Amino acid sequence: MKELSLAKRIFGDWKKTRTVVTVAIGAALYGVLMVYGGIPVFTNTYLSTALLVPIIVGSLTGAFPTALALFLGNVIADLIGGWGLWFDWSVGNAVMGFFVGLLPVYGAYVMDGIFKVRHAIIYAVTTIVGVAVAFLGVTPLLTMALYAGELKTSIAQGVAASITNSVILVVLGIPILALLANRFGARMDLRETESDEE
Repeated sequence: MKELSLAKRIFGDWKKTRTVVTVAIGAALYGVLMVYGGIPVFTNTYLSTALLVPIIVGSLTGAFPTALALFLGNVIADLIGGWGLWFDWSVGNAVMGFFVGLLPVYGAYVMDGIFKVRHAIIYAVTTIVGVAVAFLGVTPLLTMALYAGELKTSIAQGVAASITNSVILVVLGIPILALLANRFGARMDLRETESDEE
């Protein structure tokens, strides 16, 4: 495993085509699933299969690429859904994606097969904090600043989004990341075995 600099762990490696492709596909999937893959739980708030996207994008690219994918994905969802552009929620989703994508910063190199119990605990805490910052802090403040929205309603939406997003990202995210790490780890072991045999 090649140790990445802190900058690459946060901002991703944009020299790799994989990063660009992952962000583009992630944004498109996130946008489509936000519109067509959700169950309403509150006003403008859904229990959504789109939340599988930041888990996968985060494990492949890092914090900033995940944030970018979710920001663009939310814009795409606004356009597809015909809801108008809601940059308060786009930025909120980007903040959430950033926290989810911090995996390599604390040593969870999923693509190298590394996702241990301590990584799962840090992931859970980081994700819950990130979701709260995104939807109880950033989004309501931007709603008030950009759209003169009512703080009480914005916070109520933020609470609903925080609870549902945290549950999905943690309860589904940890097993998904563990499975991805096992799969990538098994491939690496196979490649090492084959190279030893040559």
